[in-house]
Amino acid sequence: MEVFAEYLARIDNPQHRARMEEVLGWVATKKFPNLMPKIAWNQPMFTDHGTFIIGFSVAKHHLAVAPERAGINHFYDEIVQAGFDHSKELVRFRWDSPVDFSLLEKMIEFNILDKANCLTFWRK
Repeated sequence: MEVFAEYLARIDNPQHRARMEEVLGWVATKKFPNLMPKIAWNQPMFTDHGTFIIGFSVAKHHLAVAPERAGINHFYDEIVQAGFDHSKELVRFRWDSPVDFSLLEKMIEFNILDKANCLTFWRK
């Protein structure tokens, strides 16, 4: 988690910082300790064998989760059913709502499996 310390320190809102810390810690230590934490493009993310698995960012009203377009497409129905705002590349978890760790776990597991033989950072 030390790799994220500087990024977290720059989040002004203490509740947003705590939520981001919770999510990053959950990924890094509780569920997916084999993933490599890193900062790229000024955002926290996790990789596996050099390929992107999931990224996060902070916005005024939400925590953005980026599983790549394939992750959004694969879980589209669940994202819509849960009522999450989303785009082609990310899901928005509002600060005033709980994080859907179940959906987050499924997205990460999907990317790990789907990109097991991927030799590039992004899907082609």
